[in-house]
Amino acid sequence: MPPEIQTFLLAMTPIGELRLSIPVALTVYHLDWYLAYLISIVGNLIPVVFLLLFLAKISGWLSKKFKVFQQFFSWFSARARKKYEAKIGKYGRFALAVFVAIPLPFSGGWTGSLLAFLFGIPFKMAFPLITLGIMIAGLIVLVAIQAGITIEKYFGWEVLLGLLLAIGFGWVMYNIIKNKKHEKI
Repeated sequence: MPPEIQTFLLAMTPIGELRLSIPVALTVYHLDWYLAYLISIVGNLIPVVFLLLFLAKISGWLSKKFKVFQQFFSWFSARARKKYEAKIGKYGRFALAVFVAIPLPFSGGWTGSLLAFLFGIPFKMAFPLITLGIMIAGLIVLVAIQAGITIEKYFGWEVLLGLLLAIGFGWVMYNIIKNKKHEKI
């Protein structure tokens, strides 16, 4: 299978999305950065379209046919609303784009589509917001991977690994300090 098709399919996966397809396209398949970016964006958007169009119908049908699905969707909806309602209220529907733009696990187009469904954001508004978020996330991933490739090329994998460990340690320390400040308040 051609690497372009494999990149496209990786971008469609629910957990990997373009956070997986761009690094694989650049490091394994050695695609040009602009091709990897474009294919990953389009591949990531395909499931979003179907989720936005059909998730309400599928969940409604499953809830009517099977009580366990009705209970699950009620539980999941309440949990998601509790977790994200403050952010949606604070930032409005634009929070959907910001949420999708953060290239972390469970914050991509699939989850953004699910949140749009849960908060009743219509397709005409949700799709452009999710698209914007996916494009921003793609740029973040692209820049990070290109920087890593460049550092590894000129300084070696040892320096790249040391830099990643230092960034990870800094992030952990930042969160520990931030949590301690919140505990004192």
